Amino acid sequence: MDSVLGNRELSLRYMPIVGTVFILILTSNWLGLLPFVGPLTVKEGLKSVPLFRSPSSDLNFTIALAIISVLAVNIFGSVTIGLWKHLGKFFNFHSPIDFFTGILEFVSEFIKIISFSFRLFGNVFAGEVLLTILGFLVPYAVPLPFIAMEIFVGLVQAFIFSMLTLVFIGMAVSHETAH
Repeated sequence: MDSVLGNRELSLRYMPIVGTVFILILTSNWLGLLPFVGPLTVKEGLKSVPLFRSPSSDLNFTIALAIISVLAVNIFGSVTIGLWKHLGKFFNFHSPIDFFTGILEFVSEFIKIISFSFRLFGNVFAGEVLLTILGFLVPYAVPLPFIAMEIFVGLVQAFIFSMLTLVFIGMAVSHETAH
């Protein structure tokens, strides 16, 4: 965190949010590896719905987490450098180029939400589908390497999400105006 933020004081200030995001996502990713989490289903009409799922394999959870992360980044930026200076990144009327750049920055905040949520959802959901299919086709020793891979993927995804949150916090709280 010190190398990303460039300051030990900032690292200590933002460690609780970044650490919480990491632990929450890691736990959510690994819950899908517990026995009976995916295969237990309940019949609803003609289709079967899983009784338990990993939170990260639900798009609602990942979108909510991404929204919280992006909102936290913007709140930290507003508190640290001031509301008007932070909003000045998005609404800049000095020149047409600055105005267009501000619009792109504003749109990029919403693209961060989409990118965060679909990256996490896609990786975890694909791993659960892979393990479910392998568990039904060849149930004993064959899925073990894939379970180890999913443990690693869950760790990497939690690391990526929390590091991207940290980088975005670092960009939001920096006092530099040029990118």
